Amino acid sequence: MSSMFNGNISLSIFGESHGAGIGVVIDNLPAGEAIDLDEIQQFLNRRAPGNSDTATARKEGDIPEILSGLYNGKTTGTPLCAVIRNTNQISSDYENIAALRLGHADYTGHVRYKGSNDIRGGGHFSGRLTAPLVFAGAVCGQILKRRGISVNAEILSIGGVKVTGDEQVREIILSAKSKGDSVGGVIKCTATGVPAGIGSPMLDGLENVISRLVFAIPAVKGIEFGTVCDYGSENNDEFYLDGDAVKTRTNNHGGILGGISSGMPIEFTVKIKPTPSISIPQNTVDIAKMQETVMEIKGRHDPCIVPRAVVCVEAAMNIALLSLME
Repeated sequence: MSSMFNGNISLSIFGESHGAGIGVVIDNLPAGEAIDLDEIQQFLNRRAPGNSDTATARKEGDIPEILSGLYNGKTTGTPLCAVIRNTNQISSDYENIAALRLGHADYTGHVRYKGSNDIRGGGHFSGRLTAPLVFAGAVCGQILKRRGISVNAEILSIGGVKVTGDEQVREIILSAKSKGDSVGGVIKCTATGVPAGIGSPMLDGLENVISRLVFAIPAVKGIEFGTVCDYGSENNDEFYLDGDAVKTRTNNHGGILGGISSGMPIEFTVKIKPTPSISIPQNTVDIAKMQETVMEIKGRHDPCIVPRAVVCVEAAMNIALLSLME
């Protein structure tokens, strides 16, 4: 199993949803960077469950325990390791489950790891593993901020409906929840202050690196950079001079040309699928008996992962940008 990202900054994410803990090792961070742990906790709290009736009732403090790489509040240049203990598991919800959950990695994980995969809460495939990703993104975000770079994400739509406010989001999610169903949506992410010239063509392009990290978020099904128009005359962004700076009047290219930053805001949208764990009875297969069956999902699950995924998308962008800049 490879849960590693190898760029100028490398990550290794470990743990399972119902194991003792989850965590991350970040290597090649620049030394001497001040890290505000309170700010990191605030970033993690945006992803944490149990804070709303539109999210899972599972409560996790998501408090990182720093094991190495930080001394007197600054990075040492050696691997930064953080562990987040799991504290609110109900593993009995997954006892004796042989029926394959729809939309999960139960079947593919069973085949890939010869039946040895931990299915409790999704194991290593769980969205719970985005907590260490968010921790890493919070660290990278603080370093980027000192370089004048800001990353922000927002919800564009839920269930195909354009979002106009938080209450509308809540109503759509609770409506799906009341029917035992779930709902997905679209998130937009924007990075400002990124200088021109970051990234490389082909396999190390900005789109490549960002996409790889964004797809570490289990619910992500698609990503699109900028805005693609139907005709070249509409799609092309005209250049102009703003003093000594070259800029474009529009930003259909989403701040990236040839895999390299243009100096314009980097923009992309992410499609988040509906949470696959729903209480509506659905047909599946009992893998132990090798026979068809019907299952109703039990346990505590998000009727919509989109609100908690916003900070995950920001984290992925932070890691990608810092990795390409260092």
